[in-house]
Amino acid sequence: MHLVVRTDDFKRALTRLPSRIRELCDRQLAILESDWRDPRLHTKKLRLRDEIYSFRITSSYRAQFYFSVENRIIVFDVDHRKDAYRKRRR
Repeated sequence: MHLVVRTDDFKRALTRLPSRIRELCDRQLAILESDWRDPRLHTKKLRLRDEIYSFRITSSYRAQFYFSVENRIIVFDVDHRKDAYRKRRR
């Protein structure tokens, strides 16, 4: 089990999303906290960015995270999938 830390950037991005997506994101974050490899997350390591991963919230929305030195999961971005991989935040 990992401690999931939400950055301020992630929190701001989440507030811009529809309420239904925010609810689903909370569910997915709970799964992430218990097992980041859970198949319901569809976790993927992003090829272009070392040690950055994404997980599905819905078929259209993704959140991005990485592991910190303290073995925490740092969730730093959430967005529509068409935009999620274009920007770089961390």
